Amino acid sequence: MLFAFVVFAIVFMESLFSSVSFRSVESETQIKRTAHQGLKIIDEEVQQVVLKEESFPKRVEEADYGTRNTDSNATVLERKVSLLKKKKLSKRKLNTLTTSQKAGEFDSRVDAFLHNRGLRCQIQIFLTWISPAKSFQGRQFLVLDSLFKNNPNACLVILSKELDSGPGRLILKPLLDHGYRVAAFDPDLKSLFKNTPAEAWLKDIQGGHKDAGGIPLAQNLSNLMRLAALYKYGGVYLDTDFIVLRDLSGLRNTIGAQSMDRNGKWTRLNNAVLIFDKNHPLLYEFMKEFQRNFDGSKWGYNGPYLVSRVIERVTKQKRYNFTVLPPKAFYPVDWTRIDGFFKRPNDPGFVKWAEAKLLRLKKGNETYGIHLWNRQTGRMKIEKGSIMSELISHHCIICPKH
Repeated sequence: MLFAFVVFAIVFMESLFSSVSFRSVESETQIKRTAHQGLKIIDEEVQQVVLKEESFPKRVEEADYGTRNTDSNATVLERKVSLLKKKKLSKRKLNTLTTSQKAGEFDSRVDAFLHNRGLRCQIQIFLTWISPAKSFQGRQFLVLDSLFKNNPNACLVILSKELDSGPGRLILKPLLDHGYRVAAFDPDLKSLFKNTPAEAWLKDIQGGHKDAGGIPLAQNLSNLMRLAALYKYGGVYLDTDFIVLRDLSGLRNTIGAQSMDRNGKWTRLNNAVLIFDKNHPLLYEFMKEFQRNFDGSKWGYNGPYLVSRVIERVTKQKRYNFTVLPPKAFYPVDWTRIDGFFKRPNDPGFVKWAEAKLLRLKKGNETYGIHLWNRQTGRMKIEKGSIMSELISHHCIICPKH
C-alpha cells in the first residue's frame, strides 16, 4: 500500500513538473515572439520626419510574462526590449535635430532675406513648422494671409526644414506673387542656439544626457526655437493657429495673458504670441529655465507654464522691461468656448453672444488677433455665418479654403 502511494506521488510530481516546464517554455517563446513582433512594428514605423511619439505596442507592454519577479530570462528579455524601444524612439526623435547642408547656410540666408536690397522690414515675424509640408493647409495659410492683410510691409521668416523645399515654395507662391516678403529656412540649430542656454540643452539631448520625454520633441523644439529666434533677431513670434486682426508693429516687449482673476491679475500666460527686442534679457531667462528644468513628459510645461513661472519670478525686477497684455489682446476667447467661433448661431442666445463678440472684435482696438486653440479646433470646419467666417472674409488676401 505504501509502495503504491510512493509510486503515485512520483508520477504525479513528474507530470506536474513537466506541465510547469512546458508552460514556462511556452511563455518564454510567446514573449520572444511578441517582442519580435513589437520591434518589427517599431522598425516599420520609422519615418523621414517623425512628429508623433507612438507608444510601444500594447501587446508587448502588457504581455503575460508569468513569474515576472522570478523568471530571470523573462526579466532580462523585458529589459532588452525596453532598452531597444528607447533607442529606436530616441533615434527617431533625434532625426528632428539633424542639420542639412542647406541649414549650414542658415545665418547668411536669413540675413540676406531680412536686408534684401536695402529694403527695411517694418516688422520681423517668425513662425515655426516642423510637420510635413503637405500638412500646411488652408487653415495654416490663413495665418499668413491675415498677417499680410494687416501688416503688408512685414518680413515673415518660417523656420522649417519641410517648407524650405519645392513643395513649400509652391505653398508660399500665392503670397510671393502678390509681392509679400515671406520665406522658409531650414534652421541650423547649433547656430541658432549658439551662446544661449539653448546650446547646452541641444548638446544634452543629442548626447543622451537629458531625457526627451514622451511629448513629441517637435513641440518642445518649437518652444525653444521661437525664443532663440527672437533673441537672435528680435521681432514677433506667432503660432500657426493665430489669426491676425491688427497691425502688430506698434507692440514691443510684450506677452499676453491667457486668463486673469477678478482683481485683474493674470493667472496664466501663453507663448503663442511673443514680441521682444533682440537680446532681450527676459528671453534669455526663458531659455535658461528651459535648459535647467526641462521636462519632456508634461504638456505645456516648457511652453505656457514656463513663461508663467519665469515672469512670476522676475515680475518685480525693473531691468526686464516688458508688458503683459490682458486676454482680449491675443486670447479673446478661451479654449473651452472657441468652438462657438466656428459654428453658425442657431438659437437666440447663441446669436446674441456671437453678435456681441463679433462687434467687439471688429470695432474694438484692443484685440490684435485670435488664438484658435488648434488642439480643440483643428478638425472643425468653419461654418458659413460663423464668427470665424465673418472675420476671415475681412482679413484675408488670397482667402483659401479652410
